[in-house]
Amino acid sequence: MPGRVVGALVVVLVLVAAGAVVGLVLQDRYRVPEQDLFGGSPSPTPSPTPEPGADITGPLDLLLVGIDPRPDQPEWVPNADAVLVLHVNARLTRGYLFSLPRDLLVDVPAFEPSGFDGGRTKLTHAMSRGSQIPGQDLPDRAQGFALLAETVHEYTGIERFDAGAVLNFAGFTDLVEAVGGLDGFYVDQPVASQHRHPDGSHRTLRPGGGGYVGPQKVYEVGEQRLAGWEALDYARQRYIDGADYARQRHQRQLIQALVRELFAQDLVTDPAGLDRVVQTVGDALVFDGRGQRLIDFAFALRRLNADRIALVGLPGSSVINGGSYQGERLDPVADDFLAAVRDDRVAGFLADHPGLRDGQP
Repeated sequence: MPGRVVGALVVVLVLVAAGAVVGLVLQDRYRVPEQDLFGGSPSPTPSPTPEPGADITGPLDLLLVGIDPRPDQPEWVPNADAVLVLHVNARLTRGYLFSLPRDLLVDVPAFEPSGFDGGRTKLTHAMSRGSQIPGQDLPDRAQGFALLAETVHEYTGIERFDAGAVLNFAGFTDLVEAVGGLDGFYVDQPVASQHRHPDGSHRTLRPGGGGYVGPQKVYEVGEQRLAGWEALDYARQRYIDGADYARQRHQRQLIQALVRELFAQDLVTDPAGLDRVVQTVGDALVFDGRGQRLIDFAFALRRLNADRIALVGLPGSSVINGGSYQGERLDPVADDFLAAVRDDRVAGFLADHPGLRDGQP
């Protein structure tokens, strides 16, 4: 499930928001793994410039992908369980975070490195189709990201992603626990967990399959305090009113809440404290800045904070053919929103379409 993508994505946003001083300290004490995700990215500059990130100019688009690795099955081919784009305006003062449904029906282009001939399928499968290496058992997630990025480019019309990250699900619970949980998190609809009992223990699979049995943990509407396991569990639930679109919204809200908590505790100005929090995710994040380091983006986007990152939900609906579920399609307003992203006029577009912004209590 894509719930734990929240943790690694928060690391990106936190490093972006942390600014110059924290960035320099973390550069020496904690290194995020870097890998060529797009194919053909230049190598990072070996020595720092006088001001890191000085040559990063807006607008920017960052592609963030969540996968669910299975450490005991190294041959498992990853799907893209969560796909998010962070658009930053030309002045690098405002960010807009939106999701694309994992089951979005898209045209995935042919991809010679994996031998994929191309075809129409769910967005999640672009990652798996691209990750396969003919004649080898082990997949290549960076290669899979490259095909996914090309697929998202063709669907959205976003010409170029300035940076990308592959995020796994490890570390989210520990990350929330590292900040002492999320106080005052607003649950915007009743959510009954498919996976957990009220005490946090795991529910039992129904004999013969088809769900789980036993009492359910319920998240009631209103301000709640979420422990790490609760935040992760809440982010996973899609059998609720709004289905996967509600789950996407809840994930974005959790990202924002965790960033707010980091600011509330002044961790973004406390190098030692932020270093401790960031290290909880370990190698959950692999980053490609197309020649720019993660620290360069942290400097360039240092004016962003939780209040400057708008959460955007794109509406859609299920595609049914002959009574069988095929996937998802976005409503026409999504095309207009994506055009606004391409033209860097998102602020004005959202002013005219306030319903696209995730609601605030």
